[in-house]
Amino acid sequence: QVQLVESGGGLVQAGGSLRLSCAASGRTFSAYGWFRQAPGKEREFLGTITWSGDTTYYADSVKGRFTISRDNAKNTVYLQMNSLKPEDTAVYYCVARSPFGLGYKVHEYNYWGQGTQVTVSS
Repeated sequence: QVQLVESGGGLVQAGGSLRLSCAASGRTFSAYGWFRQAPGKEREFLGTITWSGDTTYYADSVKGRFTISRDNAKNTVYLQMNSLKPEDTAVYYCVARSPFGLGYKVHEYNYWGQGTQVTVSS
C-alpha cells in the first residue's frame, strides 16, 4: 500500500522556521514535491526533487526561503521553510509521481499525502 505521511506542521511566528517531513512507503517514486492550499485558494506548487535528490526546482514564491531535500535511507522527503510569513499559512501536501521526470502541476502527481497545517502568526 502506497502511503505518504506528512508531519511537522504547526503554529510559528512570522520570521520563524519549520521543517516538514514526508515518509514514503509502498513503492519507489521518480520524484517528490510539495504543494500548499490556503483557504479559498487553489493548490499551489512549491517545489520538487528527483528520487536521487540531485535535481530540485522551486516556485518563485518560495525560492530562497524553502528547501527540499530527501534521505534515501529513511525514504523521507523534507521541506525546510525559513523566514515564514503570514501568507505562508496553508495546508501543506507532500506528493509523489511514478512517471519519469519532475512534475510542476497538480495532475502530474498521482500520490498525495493527507496534508499538514502550517499557521504563521503575525
